[in-house]
Amino acid sequence: MAMIGGWDGIEEFVAVAQAGSFTAGARAFGASVTHMSRAVARLETRVQAQLFHRTTRSLRLTDTGRIFFEDCRRIVDEREEAIAAITRDGEPRGELRLTCSYALGEQFVAPLVREFTQGFPALSVTVDLDNDVIDLIAEGYDIAIRTGQLNDSRLIATRVAERALITCGAPDYLAAYGYPRTLAELSDHACLGGSSGAWRFRGDAVVRPVGRWRCNSGAAVLDAALHGMGICQLPAFYARRHVTAGRLIPLLEDMAPPPEPIWAVYPQRRHLSPKISQLVAMLRARLPARLAGVHDVARHGNDIPEP
Repeated sequence: MAMIGGWDGIEEFVAVAQAGSFTAGARAFGASVTHMSRAVARLETRVQAQLFHRTTRSLRLTDTGRIFFEDCRRIVDEREEAIAAITRDGEPRGELRLTCSYALGEQFVAPLVREFTQGFPALSVTVDLDNDVIDLIAEGYDIAIRTGQLNDSRLIATRVAERALITCGAPDYLAAYGYPRTLAELSDHACLGGSSGAWRFRGDAVVRPVGRWRCNSGAAVLDAALHGMGICQLPAFYARRHVTAGRLIPLLEDMAPPPEPIWAVYPQRRHLSPKISQLVAMLRARLPARLAGVHDVARHGNDIPEP
């Protein structure tokens, strides 16, 4: 592929790819369809590759075009961000891609990001929920919200909140099978496994739960605990309301682990971007209270029905 000099055709190509047609791209770009078509054709000549499959009824990116589009979109966005970063307003703009785990993202992070997006009309946001740890740089993400220890030195991490873990069980289950007084006694109980294969306790102690129920959904583990199937360890935002109401009883409190940090992580080259810095500032200011406000979750119908 030949080297590209200047911006000629890149912005037009991005506009057409985002709009899905030359007509819609021209309208969004503020130019004629003829201008857009010629600009993209010149760009294809320069890179010596076809970027679109064109028919009379459809327009779609080629495999090369799809890869090239991601790079070009990032170039355009980062140029705008660089300009915004040194202007007085510094308004977030462009595309922002965020990834987060399901429970934390769906109940807490996504509503805050939605509020953030509503305040900036030039900003478009994609939130992908995934419990796997995604390579932000390879997959083209701007920011991730993660918990626990971080190992990727290519990323900047800002602590935005923390989450406590609660080990607990339903009163009926504990009345039938007894209260564990030590970590060793957990082996005599039905333990409800979640997405993590290990429960953490004070002093870096670890217990690997054994039982006949396991699910990678914290909500499903909570439901099983409420219905007396065994003991669980969950983030406090799942269990605290039920502990307060007496539907779950906390266990081994003297062995509770310290709270886990919740991090906003992002590639080093984007740390000055207004869309990143302002979103991180919002999460630091509001996510801790949102995590503590579990009653707000229940009122919005995102909690487990009482047994």
